[in-house]
Amino acid sequence: MDPELLAHAEAARGFMPVDEGLALHDAALGVTVDGPFLEVGSYCGKSAVYIGAAARRMDRVLFALDHHRGSEENQAGWKHHEPDLVDPEIAKMDTLPRFRRTIHDAGLEGTVVALVGDSPTVGKAWATPLALLFIDGGHGHEPAHRDYETWVPHVRVGGRLLIHDVFPDPADGGRPPYEIYCRALESDSFREVGATGSLRALERTATGI
Repeated sequence: MDPELLAHAEAARGFMPVDEGLALHDAALGVTVDGPFLEVGSYCGKSAVYIGAAARRMDRVLFALDHHRGSEENQAGWKHHEPDLVDPEIAKMDTLPRFRRTIHDAGLEGTVVALVGDSPTVGKAWATPLALLFIDGGHGHEPAHRDYETWVPHVRVGGRLLIHDVFPDPADGGRPPYEIYCRALESDSFREVGATGSLRALERTATGI
C-alpha cells in the first residue's frame, strides 16, 4: 500500500486493526471484474482509505455508504461511543464531517464518493453491478441481515464480498456478521479466498444469495 495513504489510514478514527485494513486493501486489489466498489458502514473513513487506495490505483470508484448517525454500538452508553462525535445542537452522532476530512486529507476525494443515507433507502434505488462489496454497517441482527439481502445481489460473478467483525466464537464478538458470512457460504454462490483477524474475503462464483 502507498506509504502516505497507509499513514492516513492508520491515523484515521475507527476500529479496524492495521493487519485487517491491509488485507482489505489487498482483497480490493485482487478484484478482476469490472464495476465500482461499495462499502456499507464508513464511520470516519478509515476503511475507505484502505479500499480507496486500491480503487485509485485501479482507476475505480468507491461508494462509501453511511447515514453517519452511528450504529447501535456507537450510541451513548455503549462500548464504542465517542462523545466528541455527537452534534450538541441535536444530540445525535454526526461522523460525516470527520469522514469528509479523512478523505480530503488522504487526497481521495476524486476516488471515494460519499453516499449519505440509510442502507435500505439507498439500496432500493441501486441498480449498478458491483465488483466489490464491503459490509461493515450495523452489527445487530436486523441491520446486518438487511444489508446482506439488500446489497449482495448486486455483486457480480467474480466479484468480492468482504465482511468485517466475523467471530466464529461467540465469546469474541457479536453473531450477526458471522451469520451473514455463513449465509454467503451456504448459498453455494461464494467461496472463501481470505481471512485475516475478523475480516473474511469471499469471491462470487454463481448468482443467488
